Amino acid sequence: MIRFENVGLRYGMGPEILRDLTFQIEPQSFQFLTGPSGAGKTSLIRLLFMSLRPTRGLIKVFNRDLSVIDKQELPKLRRKIGVVFQDFRLLDHLTTYENVALPLRVVGKQESDYRADVIDLLKWVGLGDRMHVLPPVLSGGEKQRAAIARALITRPEVLLADEPTGNVDPPLARRLLRLFIELNKLGTSVVIATHDIALLEQVDARRMVLADGRLSIFD
Repeated sequence: MIRFENVGLRYGMGPEILRDLTFQIEPQSFQFLTGPSGAGKTSLIRLLFMSLRPTRGLIKVFNRDLSVIDKQELPKLRRKIGVVFQDFRLLDHLTTYENVALPLRVVGKQESDYRADVIDLLKWVGLGDRMHVLPPVLSGGEKQRAAIARALITRPEVLLADEPTGNVDPPLARRLLRLFIELNKLGTSVVIATHDIALLEQVDARRMVLADGRLSIFD
């Protein structure tokens, strides 16, 4: 589904922060992305989401070479990928329900077709009683859960999650992990960037470890 070949990344004229990354995200796969703080995990997530272009190397997403693809086609490809960023990126003027439903509204779906699904997902992530409040009223953990629900509502082919359990307590972290696992069983490829060792130990999954700009993979 996603293929990197000898990908490198630098910001401006600085040194490469990612070097010679070669790997694939297979259909229906589950993997953790780990590494020390500052190793470049968020930059790699952005490369996977196509919000950042590499300095060199080949990236193919759904068999499309990003170096030659028309920029107007990128939004269509991105709609196949759900992403949870560390800064949540919720819209403060929309309620929790409206933020989660937004990806469906953008593609022209009618509320009558998705309302029940949005409500059920919000209840599952523990926000059933917070669906009509605005993000500034939510706690950090609640914003995290809303961002996760928004990424999942379209049932994406690939889910990218950058520290998705960083602002929740251990019981909810385990619950969210089960949600990711169930989504994976339904056919979604999952990439979770995390520092949470306890989370890693709960799933026998591929580990992609970033260190000194290079990637090591342990199946």
